[in-house]
Amino acid sequence: MYQAAFAKNLARRGAESQPGNQVHSVPWSPWAIVLALVFLPGCNSLNPLCGSSRPAPVIGSLSASTITFAQVQQGFLLTVSGKKFVSSSVVIINGTTLTTTVQSSQQLQVTIPIDLFSGPGTANVTINTPSGNSGYLGCSSGGTSSSLTLTIT
Repeated sequence: MYQAAFAKNLARRGAESQPGNQVHSVPWSPWAIVLALVFLPGCNSLNPLCGSSRPAPVIGSLSASTITFAQVQQGFLLTVSGKKFVSSSVVIINGTTLTTTVQSSQQLQVTIPIDLFSGPGTANVTINTPSGNSGYLGCSSGGTSSSLTLTIT
């Protein structure tokens, strides 16, 4: 008798899960959803409003950490390696934004202009990725990398 009741219950549950049958759900308050999206840690990966956010760049190395002033005067091609580069990422040397060629998400190239340095010294090299058009609370976007030093002898 117990087995018959079990089979009957199982058959009833199977019919309820068939397509076309009504599925009851718990209604969520719109405010609860909004608050969860705004205050969730790691919002960029979970919040649909952060779709246009861009990653902060990470600088790893320079193709040359020391170059001669003569190389600068010839327009030295510098390759910057790292990660999280996007099409809008740019190389900045001593506060001057340079025309940047994005080779990949891990490599950028710039030609150092001959008028950027007046003589030997050091320069700070950073990468900047402008923020996306997401202005929503909890969505970080873009940023500036740490710096590496380029020495001109």
